[in-house]
This record gives sequence, C-alpha cells and structure tokens, in this order.
Amino acid sequence: MIIVLFLQTFFKFPLSMLDYFIRMYFHAKMGVPAVKELVILMVFLVFFLEGTVWAQERISLPQPKTVGEMSVEEAIFRRRSVRAFRDEALTLSELSQVLFAAQGVTEKTRGFRTAPSAGALYPLGLYAVVGKVEGIAPGVYRYYPEEHAIERVIEGDKRMELFRSALYQESIQEAPLVLVFTAIYERTTRRYGERGIRYVHMEVGHAAQNVYLEAQALRLATVAIGAFRDEEVARILQLPQNEMPLYLMPVGKPKSGR
Repeated sequence: MIIVLFLQTFFKFPLSMLDYFIRMYFHAKMGVPAVKELVILMVFLVFFLEGTVWAQERISLPQPKTVGEMSVEEAIFRRRSVRAFRDEALTLSELSQVLFAAQGVTEKTRGFRTAPSAGALYPLGLYAVVGKVEGIAPGVYRYYPEEHAIERVIEGDKRMELFRSALYQESIQEAPLVLVFTAIYERTTRRYGERGIRYVHMEVGHAAQNVYLEAQALRLATVAIGAFRDEEVARILQLPQNEMPLYLMPVGKPKSGR
C-alpha cells in the first residue's frame, strides 16, 4: 500500500492502474495465484516509468560567468523596469545566468547563495516558465541551485495562463521567460517566529534585484510584478499547499524606445 501511495503522490500514476495494483496486492495476500498478473504489471511499470519519471531528468545548465562586460556600477545606473519585450528567444546561457543571479550557489561547502538569507535558511523557490528558450521545450521548470540545473515539472507554454492570473499584464505573455519566486515560510518562521515572514519578504527583494542587475548586464530587461491572484498562480504551477508565489518577473529583450 505504501508503494501505491508513493506512485500516486510523486509520479501521478493513473488511478486505473493503481486500482489494479491494489487488487493484485489483496489477491496475493489472500493466496490467490497472481504471479502472471504481477509480472505483466511489473513490465508495464518499467515502460511507464521510463516514459514519465525517467524522462524528467534534470538539465544541467551552462556554467555561469562570474566576470562580465558591464560593471556593477553601470548596471545599477542603467537598471529600469521594462514592460515591453521583443518576440525573440533567449539562449540557454542567458537562462543559466539569470537563474544563477537569482539563487545560484556561490559557496558549495556551506551552500551560500547569491542573495542573503536570514540564518542561511533559504526559504525561496524559483521556477522558470519557459515560452521561448533555445534548446529546451516550453514548460515550467524548477531550478535546483545546488546542481545549477532545472527540471521540467509541467509541460507546455503556461505564459497565457499566467497572463490572465496577473490581471492581464501584457509583459507576462510577451516575454520569452517568466521567473516565479515562491516561498516556504516555515523554513524561516520555525526559527524566527512571525518575524520570519518579514525576513522572507526582504530576501525575495534581494533576489529580485539580482535579476534586475543581471538582466541589465546581459542587455536584457525585466520587471518585478506583485499584482496577481495567488491561488491562480499556485494552481498553474501546481504548488504544494505550503509553498506560496511571491513575485513574477518576465525576462526578455526590450523593445526599442520602451
């Protein structure tokens, strides 16, 4: 029974097959010959998992650069919020650099990241809603800082759904990439209590500013968006109940004159 719950919870196993699995389980417990059926089921499991779970391998991103062409001072001076983007794809290297700036690991021994975190507890999650990025299919990808890798958690272009959930702000549907910052507040509040909520909000501001400056250094643009329906964004990203969306940040090449 534990196996059944595991398959349904983590691998979205079909309920019809779960029902079959349960019946075979009880048949075996009752002494009914079910060896043939179980063998068939195990063969099916191999092919099913190969086509779903094993296919969701993490994609290693290009190594981020730590030396760029633009100084920090210039990036700060030029930083602007941009809401209009050209219909052009980003490169995988650009995606890599932006994700690293937001939450990348800069000290592997202690796991320190590019943005400061109260108590080094790191309550933030980061998702890349990909519409047009060279080399990867549209979908929602979760970023794993420790590995500097992404994993597709939802297939298909979700920008239009996010656009509607964000009160029809056109930058969401125009940009080839939308970053979504989330938070699991308990990671911080279990140490700092209610004060930890403030610390989480401060932290996402630090991370968002990193995205602003990195985008500027790459000749890209972004804008931090907080006006959206929380429940709708959580539904689109299929977030667990304890994970809340905080920021949407469309990223792309700015339209001239905007």
